[in-house]
Amino acid sequence: MLIELVFVGIFIGVMSGFFGIGGGMILVPLLVALGFGIKDAIGISIVQMVFSSIFGSYLNWKKGSLIIGEGILVGIGGFVGGYIGGYITPYIPDTILQGLFIGLLLFALIRLFFSKHHTDGSETKTLNKGLLFLIGLVIGIFSITLGIGGSVILTPLLVGLLHYPIKKAVSAGLFFVVFSSIAGFISRLSHGGIDFHNGLVVAVASLIGVFVGIWLKDHVKDTHHKAALLILYLLALGMLIKKMWF
Repeated sequence: MLIELVFVGIFIGVMSGFFGIGGGMILVPLLVALGFGIKDAIGISIVQMVFSSIFGSYLNWKKGSLIIGEGILVGIGGFVGGYIGGYITPYIPDTILQGLFIGLLLFALIRLFFSKHHTDGSETKTLNKGLLFLIGLVIGIFSITLGIGGSVILTPLLVGLLHYPIKKAVSAGLFFVVFSSIAGFISRLSHGGIDFHNGLVVAVASLIGVFVGIWLKDHVKDTHHKAALLILYLLALGMLIKKMWF
């Protein structure tokens, strides 16, 4: 199982760096397919997200693709929401968690598919500071409850509603994961809901993948990037549905 988890970690790291996701949207279904329970998979995913999001955001900042600005407000909301989400997860039945996961993936898929293309020179929209915090709060609750970083929800919103270019939205989405995953980690840690051994194996291995994923992100066209993101959502959705019903 150790070798499998190392390869899973590297793969998830590439996905995290390239798509700006915490990794949970694909890691949780993968771990479930390997035989882990949904709640153990969520705990491992949270550990991995802390590592990959911090390292990935640092690399994006150095490359100039991360605009912190409003991300701080959304991030603070995500931190509060992530803490709440980590606390309530043990009390929610697995079937409800899986159903919520499928619903969020469908939302992200539809929102991103119908979004228009925006270039780096496009003027982005802004929102009221309180609304930005509220968006982060809600996304944080849902994301950590489901073991995902939240960028699966935030990135389509940034592209579709605030007219962010896809690559900047991806970088902002991964930055959000820093806040939500740390909060979820602290919250889950308080009641011992994390498999540290397997979580650290996946997390450390993912750092290699994050470096590769960000390099790939910077070398593909925006349209190809968006198409790849849509395919990723479809694959994750298919894996979870297969596990639940077949």
